Amino acid sequence: MKILYAFQGTGNGHASRALEIIPHLQRRGDVDVLVSGSQYEIGLPFDIKYKLHGLGFVFGKKGGIDLVNTLNSLNLKKVYQEIKTLPVKEYDLVINDFEPISAWACLFRNVPIISLSNQNALLNEKNSAYQKFRLERLIIKYYAPAKNKFGFHFKTHSSSTFLPIIRKEIRYRNTTNKGHYTVYLPSYSDEKIVKTLSSIKDIKWQVFSKKSKEHQFFHNITILPINDDAFIRSIASSKGVICGAGFATPTEALYLRKKLLVIPMKNQYEQQCNAITLKEMGVTVVKKLSKKQLPKIEKWINSNKIVEVHYPDVTEDMLDAIILPYYNKTILPEITIE
Repeated sequence: MKILYAFQGTGNGHASRALEIIPHLQRRGDVDVLVSGSQYEIGLPFDIKYKLHGLGFVFGKKGGIDLVNTLNSLNLKKVYQEIKTLPVKEYDLVINDFEPISAWACLFRNVPIISLSNQNALLNEKNSAYQKFRLERLIIKYYAPAKNKFGFHFKTHSSSTFLPIIRKEIRYRNTTNKGHYTVYLPSYSDEKIVKTLSSIKDIKWQVFSKKSKEHQFFHNITILPINDDAFIRSIASSKGVICGAGFATPTEALYLRKKLLVIPMKNQYEQQCNAITLKEMGVTVVKKLSKKQLPKIEKWINSNKIVEVHYPDVTEDMLDAIILPYYNKTILPEITIE
């Protein structure tokens, strides 16, 4: 088969999933890779054939999306041209991880497409708390449209939802406890994080920042430029993790059996829904990063509660199950009955 694997490049979650999925696909066909957006820090050990502008968002400094810069970066003319010129007709199958250009190109040209993403799980879940975000659900539904959708989530409730894919760098990582706490909150400014967390004394904070280009030190807080290897080492040797309510980082922290506190981005459907599920699982959820929330953060620090999860490696079996109907008949073995 000739397969196009397309993923969203806003954040690291989709890129980390690509690390595990693409090698399996390469053993089953000729695979080209497409990424739209460039806000990921994970190194990818394969060629990217299509690097597109796409439709992404810009992290803000106060716990949400920077709407002004997001709108300024929006180029609908370029998006239209990318959809129009993307040669999806060359492929037997497109596998899409919340990537809008290839999804719309397939829709307009009637090309087979399978959608795999955390967002799909949120649309399929029957949790009534998810339903209140009506406009956000509508945007997610049509952002990267596809007829055949499969989701990933922290826990499963349907046959079309799978448990998280854990990349090898995390799955086989040895863990320790060096006493520090790892922090990754890209929607907050470094100044806001330092101002809030410095109020909690005698705690070593390792804060990873998309905005800083060099190491900075503020008493008990270290600001580090985001680097995937350093980030993994920090989480694996931490006492606990504070992060947004995205999918990849909370999943990896849970898998490594680290104490977890999440702060969902404001007005971001995926993170608000993820926070609901994580809270149901026993993870501490804080509405926003502020000094009013310090008592709750300190209570979490003084707790030793670890949320247990079981995420087996079933990536290959999962891919085989969903891709089999799309295999070219010419590559399937012929059975002759005499």
